[in-house]
Amino acid sequence: MTWIHGDVKTHPFREAQYDVVASVATLHHLPDLDGAFARLAALTAPGGVVAVVGLARSSRPLDYALDVAGAVQHRRLARRFGLWEHSAPVVWPPPHTYAEVRRSAAHILPGSTWSRLAMWRYAVIWRKPV
Repeated sequence: MTWIHGDVKTHPFREAQYDVVASVATLHHLPDLDGAFARLAALTAPGGVVAVVGLARSSRPLDYALDVAGAVQHRRLARRFGLWEHSAPVVWPPPHTYAEVRRSAAHILPGSTWSRLAMWRYAVIWRKPV
């Protein structure tokens, strides 16, 4: 297994070569959501998988209800384990809503699955057709 680290937008990755292209807490740093999903898809080999875990902004009543549940969960975990401070850049609020991310994924990655996760996250999984 080879790990490659680089800017997904500019690094000269070879297209259609990677069995798994994963993005964790990255897409909210990229303003062009459709372009980001298209780039991840282009890097993925036929039969490969794009896996995205990201953050988005609430815009609908259900989003806000899940935010409350996430806040309760976050407070409980912080009490139990303490707060974790990270050095990563923070983009808050995220520029894209959950609805925008879901719509973009469905458009650029047809057949992808969408899941809303705990504590303000979402997941998009897509298998590139062979």
